[in-house]
Amino acid sequence: MARLPYLEKSDLRPEDQDLLTREITLHKVLVNSPGAARAFGTLGQYIRHGATLDPRLREMAILQIGWLARSAYEWSHHVKIGYDFGVTDADIEAIKAESRGEASTLEPLARLVLKAAREIHAGPGIANETFAALRAALDGAGIVDLTVTASFYCAVVRVLASLEVDVEESYMPYLRKHPFPA
Repeated sequence: MARLPYLEKSDLRPEDQDLLTREITLHKVLVNSPGAARAFGTLGQYIRHGATLDPRLREMAILQIGWLARSAYEWSHHVKIGYDFGVTDADIEAIKAESRGEASTLEPLARLVLKAAREIHAGPGIANETFAALRAALDGAGIVDLTVTASFYCAVVRVLASLEVDVEESYMPYLRKHPFPA
């Protein structure tokens, strides 16, 4: 159970009710601070709808962060979302393999994006060698969008863990299909 209440639209001022257009538990807990929820949502919307990074690669970077953080919420949500953007079950299995340091059948750019996401997650940021390889593969906007995406989702998984946000039942099949190791 979350550490703060899940609020409903009726709990909010009329001008803040749009913050619960998607009534997921993360949003329902974030609206305990409407200003923070709005700022959080603005960056999230840019990443989803405005970033130049290929959407499949974006989702794979987010999944990499969710896997490393063992964030059931983030992982389950982005397995579902990833499917909408071309992520396959084979891609998901490759993320797990790459996380263990094993080779995968992913194309070189996808492996590079996952490596950058792992380095961002581990901190303090992308290593020089990885950055040089990204410069050869992506333009400046793509590199910034990848960096912002992975960094933002590092923050997201920490928010989820700190507030103990529950995974909605409708996302549990994705967690059962692709569980974390015991």
